[in-house]
Amino acid sequence: MAGSGASPHSPDSPLARAAHFIWLTARVLEQRRFAYHFLGKDADAVEAALSAYQGDDGGYGHALEPDLRGPVSQPLHTAHALRILDSVGRLGGQRVERMCRYLTDISTKDGALPALHPSQRGYPAAPFVPIVDDPPSALLTTGPVVGLLHRNQVWHAWLFRATDFCWATVDSLETSHPYEVEAAVAFLDGAPDRSRAEAAADRLGRLVREQGLAVLDPARIADYPVSEGYAPGERHFPHHYAAVPESLARRWFTDEEMQRSLDHLEAEQQEDGGWPIHWRAWAPGTALECRPMVTIEALRTLRAHGRTIG
Repeated sequence: MAGSGASPHSPDSPLARAAHFIWLTARVLEQRRFAYHFLGKDADAVEAALSAYQGDDGGYGHALEPDLRGPVSQPLHTAHALRILDSVGRLGGQRVERMCRYLTDISTKDGALPALHPSQRGYPAAPFVPIVDDPPSALLTTGPVVGLLHRNQVWHAWLFRATDFCWATVDSLETSHPYEVEAAVAFLDGAPDRSRAEAAADRLGRLVREQGLAVLDPARIADYPVSEGYAPGERHFPHHYAAVPESLARRWFTDEEMQRSLDHLEAEQQEDGGWPIHWRAWAPGTALECRPMVTIEALRTLRAHGRTIG
């Protein structure tokens, strides 16, 4: 099996089936990430593949996030690059310093990040990501970046105002949608003030349950609303908020609710070995590029919660 490039695990296991899907469909970056996380390969190869997406300005572009096309750097691309570096233990050094300078350069008036910088104009982008000339700050992009930098003890002048923005936004949330909640959790899981983060997470968890932002019983999935602007069927489950047991969001759900969520995630693996996407596939290549990314995260989530995947 080693000579064929297949997974060295049971051929019917979720991991082996996913390996076939990855080698068949994924970009080089996702192939390298899969090899690092599940086949014991080195992080250097992940960094090398990721570097192809970095621009001269220190940010990331070239459709690193497949829903934004073209070469220009964008906050969403750069946030994804930070997540990848964090996942392989390489979030630091001169690369991250350059990224922080890019974040400083594109910040809004209150020091945070827009969801989409207007430099995207002229290049293809998903229709659900509007391009405006003076975009507002967005927790969607700022929260995960700030949380990751704090968690990795990266200190940069940009962080001070961006952190204040995140706290103010999280504390003021009364109604929300799942992706914004995920961004808030990413911030709170890395925020240095742990007691404040725990209190904010407790309040946010009550909001999630009250507003039906997590499917607590997959057998009754139709009873849970789909947030405005989302694709039909684009619902979130406990494992989306608490991808690892250490997340503050894990406290929002009972053990039974979490196990049902993980059962649902396991069952979503498709016949080709990959996991599906549930947001809108607006162009031919986006779903093909996104599914390996989703597949890697599904496997990582299942393994983090103690499920046998290999």
